Amino acid sequence: MKPIAVVTGASSGIGAATAQLLANNGFHVVAIARRNDRLAALAKENSSIEVLQVDVTKDSDVKELAKQLQGRPVEVLVCNAGGAFDFDTVVDSDPELWMKTYDVNVVGSVRCIKEILPIMEKHGKGHVVIITSTAGQIAYENGGSYVAAKHGEVALARTLRLELSGKPIRVTEIAPGMVKTDEFALTRFSGDKEKAAKIYAGVEKPLTDSDVAEAIRWSVMLPEHFNIDSMTIRPVAQAAQHKVHRVQ
Repeated sequence: MKPIAVVTGASSGIGAATAQLLANNGFHVVAIARRNDRLAALAKENSSIEVLQVDVTKDSDVKELAKQLQGRPVEVLVCNAGGAFDFDTVVDSDPELWMKTYDVNVVGSVRCIKEILPIMEKHGKGHVVIITSTAGQIAYENGGSYVAAKHGEVALARTLRLELSGKPIRVTEIAPGMVKTDEFALTRFSGDKEKAAKIYAGVEKPLTDSDVAEAIRWSVMLPEHFNIDSMTIRPVAQAAQHKVHRVQ
C-alpha cells in the first residue's frame, strides 16, 4: 500500500503542483480544498490522487477528513492552504480580513495537524510540512495581515517540533519568496489584474508553483532521520524581501 500524503489548498497553485508531483513519486495523495470543480479536474490527471472537498476553516470538515483517513498509512501532511486578502496599511485595514487571513493560514493548519497527527502516530511515522513565506521572516509595508499570519505559522512549526521531540514525526517549514502563481496576487488585489501584474513586473524568472512543489518533494523523500527544519527559497532575482532585480 502506498504511503498517503495529504495536501491542503490543492485546487490550484502550489497545492495542485505538489499533489501532482507527490503522486508521480510513489505517494497516494489525498488532495483537499474548497473548490470541488478544480479538485475533480485534478483527480482526472492522476489515478494516485484522491480528492475531498474540505474547508480548513471549518472544524466539522476537518474532523470528517480525519474519519476518512483513520487506519490508513498517512505519512505526510502538507499545510499549504492560505493566502493574502488585502494590501492595506494597518490604519486602513479591515479587522475582518485580518481574522480571515489568520484563520485560513494559521488556525486552518492547526485544525489539520490536530486531527491528522494522531493518525500518523498510530502509523508509526510522519512528516508535517508547513508552507510559510519570507513574509514570516520580515515585515513590509501594506502586508500586515499576511505578515502577521505567516509569522504565526513559523511559530506553529517551531512549537510543534519541540512538542514532538522524541516521536518519529518530522516538521519542516518551507518559506518561499516571490512565487508567481495564477491566483495569489489576484486574490490579494481583489481580482485587479493590473495591480497583480506589477508585483512581478520586470522579474525575468520568479519561482513557480512547481519549484515550491519540488522543495516539498525533496524534503519529504529524504531518509527518515533527516529533517529539514526550515528552508527559505527565492528566485535569483530576489536577493532579499526588499531587494528585487527588475529588468527595465
